[in-house]
Amino acid sequence: MSAPVRRDGRLSAALVCTALAGAVIGSVGAPLITPVATGLHVSLDAAQWTLTVTLFSGAIAGPVLGRLGGGPYRRTTILITLAMVTTGGLLTVLPLPYPALLIGRGLQGLGVAAGALLMSVARAHLPHERSTSTIAALSVASTVGIGVGYPVVSLLDQLAGLRAAYGFGFLLSVVAFLIAWRMLPAETPGAPPRIDVPGALLLALGTLGVLLLIAVPSVWSTVWFASGLLAGTAAVLAAWAFVELRTTEPLVDLRLLGRGPVFRANLAILVAGAGLYLLFSLLTRYVQTPADAPYGFALPGVAAGAALIPFSLLGFVAGKAVPRMDERWTYLVSTVIAVAGALVFAVGSQSFVLVLLSIALLGFAVGGIFAVMPRLVLVGVPQGETASVLSINQIARSIGMAMGSALAGLLLAAATPDGALLPTRNGYLTTALWALPLLAVGAIIIFTDRRVPTRTRASYSRR
Repeated sequence: MSAPVRRDGRLSAALVCTALAGAVIGSVGAPLITPVATGLHVSLDAAQWTLTVTLFSGAIAGPVLGRLGGGPYRRTTILITLAMVTTGGLLTVLPLPYPALLIGRGLQGLGVAAGALLMSVARAHLPHERSTSTIAALSVASTVGIGVGYPVVSLLDQLAGLRAAYGFGFLLSVVAFLIAWRMLPAETPGAPPRIDVPGALLLALGTLGVLLLIAVPSVWSTVWFASGLLAGTAAVLAAWAFVELRTTEPLVDLRLLGRGPVFRANLAILVAGAGLYLLFSLLTRYVQTPADAPYGFALPGVAAGAALIPFSLLGFVAGKAVPRMDERWTYLVSTVIAVAGALVFAVGSQSFVLVLLSIALLGFAVGGIFAVMPRLVLVGVPQGETASVLSINQIARSIGMAMGSALAGLLLAAATPDGALLPTRNGYLTTALWALPLLAVGAIIIFTDRRVPTRTRASYSRR
């Protein structure tokens, strides 16, 4: 085996390990919401922000990091980002008040945003075939990370307490930084990138407004406030588009994003992400339903996390298979498998084995769709714009996932009888079926493009 092949293999493995660590760190907050509320004496709504703030910071920082990391400062940007993630991890471990924990979780969210930079490294420094498979694996890292993070974090919390559980994320961030520092290649010297500061601030405010409206249901308890936030968010995003179209070096090239394949891919992941995460939220909640309900399995935190292992394993399998398949047909097959998972749950929700099968099918579908998405969104995109375009795709994915989670909560709340704490079993089944039109619309969006992107097209050209 030649030295370049070995070097490429080591770089590919390093990128995937770094992305996987970031994905696990991002998922650390989910199993710890209740322990944060009880251990730090805050409300559940406040504790929920330890998860939500990572989504916010990752989405907001993504385009800025993408622009900083699009050229000669890519390695430096990644290392500084991982150093900030490590600092955030330290804040979550130290016995500090709740605001410090929240700041730490916000810094940890930057690890999710770094995924687009890692993909741009693969596209710039690896041969075509290996870069295709590596980018697919990087995109699936979030799926695998959930199956790794949930059970381990839940077990650590049960055995050693909240801070020890957060310590797992801190340890992973240290490892990720060391891997990146050792393995990331140097970049070709060049002019420093210019950051469109007005565009960055407007996009941050607009994204924050969208996520607040979707991911924080309590915003809608006051109609006038929610309406004002909605109008303000729309105005800010309109102003951002106006600024981006008129600046010489925009944070995001909206003309590039407006091209057919790129636009369709972002719209598809927004819609399909809502359907996929609706099912994910539904299934994880269903298996933990208390024992006094006439349905569910009353799984404790550790067992509920272990139930997600099939989700990650099948997602990993899908990520390995995707680079060998046609893009649009991969998307369609993945969508069909997600629909099958929803239907299996609808007809077999009283069987633990069938519910696990449903979770596994959903994992395969998520892995397939997430793995093929970079190939769909990078059609005709110049190499220098890789990180920026993928960062916007990450925002679309995050917003779609937040929409799915919020929709699941809304539908289950509507299916909860007055005076009851839990929704009815039929409410779960009906909510699962709501994912089907979302998944179908996502597939239709992808198939409206008659120009099938292939691996020989400009999607991975090295301009």
